[in-house]
Amino acid sequence: MTTTTVTRPVSGQLMAPLVEPVTFAGLSLASRFVMAPMTRFRSPGGVPTPEVAAYYRRRAEQRVGLIVTEGVLVGHPSAGHERTVPRMTAGPAKAGWRRVVDDVHAAGGRIAAQLWHLGSLRDPVDGVRAWTPSGVREPGRPASHAMTLKDMDVLLESYAEAARVAARAGFDAVEVHAAHGYLLDEFLWPFTNRRTDAYGGPPARRVAFPAEVVRAVRTAFPADRPVIVRFSQFKERRFDGRIAETPEQLGQILTAFADAGADAFHASQRRFWQPAFPGSARNLAGWAKRLTGLPAITVGSVALTREFLRPGGPESMSGLVERLTEGEFDLVALGRILLANPAWVTNAADGNLDMISDYRKEHEDSYH
Repeated sequence: MTTTTVTRPVSGQLMAPLVEPVTFAGLSLASRFVMAPMTRFRSPGGVPTPEVAAYYRRRAEQRVGLIVTEGVLVGHPSAGHERTVPRMTAGPAKAGWRRVVDDVHAAGGRIAAQLWHLGSLRDPVDGVRAWTPSGVREPGRPASHAMTLKDMDVLLESYAEAARVAARAGFDAVEVHAAHGYLLDEFLWPFTNRRTDAYGGPPARRVAFPAEVVRAVRTAFPADRPVIVRFSQFKERRFDGRIAETPEQLGQILTAFADAGADAFHASQRRFWQPAFPGSARNLAGWAKRLTGLPAITVGSVALTREFLRPGGPESMSGLVERLTEGEFDLVALGRILLANPAWVTNAADGNLDMISDYRKEHEDSYH
């Protein structure tokens, strides 16, 4: 009698721990892969279309466990100026998001809405100046409005209302965007936060307003659905920007978020394999989990070429899985590689490398 042994492809063997069902912050997910938020400019008037729903559904159909939407502007005029970036407001926008959520759920996926305020990156195209912590004038940017305590109260309600709308639209989770140099990150960053009141100074005070936002969102969103906080060191306009110089400083910031009701962290760094601080190989997600005990998502240049799927060093799939199995973090977010490769997870797990395209800049204009 002849016995046939089925051998999984190398990429499938490497990925096995990532493509099994998992529970994350109370959510049951089909895999440990997350779709990272990427602005797509496909929502005219701030309203997601059926095309947007189909775009997210295609990724959920291909074993992406959790979809995090592109940044969704909260419902205040200062939040953003783009006319084709989605908003989280009642009415047509909520109805559009309901269709997105239903399509993702029909494909067996879970979806989180990322709540966003541009801060100083808002252009004054309609006469509304950007709102920032301190009105710091940055090169190449128009003057901004330094927020008052009353302004903070206004935005707390805007974030809370966005969370309520997201709940009514059926989202499984929300993610508060406090990264990359946008408004909440500008409070965390000493360069843009020069306040002398209770919202400026050392890390424990710089985090005060962003933590109040998380608390407002947590209060407004159903208790059985998680609130995720996305944070970073780097800024889109300054890669060497930092909110914390030491793990102790980072701990003060993240502990404040956890105390405010955060259930998980999404730690954005440019390259997932790089240490967050000297003296340890632990990356930013690893520090978030270590400092708070909460689950964490890692992201940063994951799988941009097919070489990533071959056994190799710390920047390869094998290096990523080694960190995962050691408990450094819990989920792995894929970004740009999913633009031209909606089926990346399925093809990589099945060893169909010839069906995977390496990331190229022009893929950012694609929408399929």
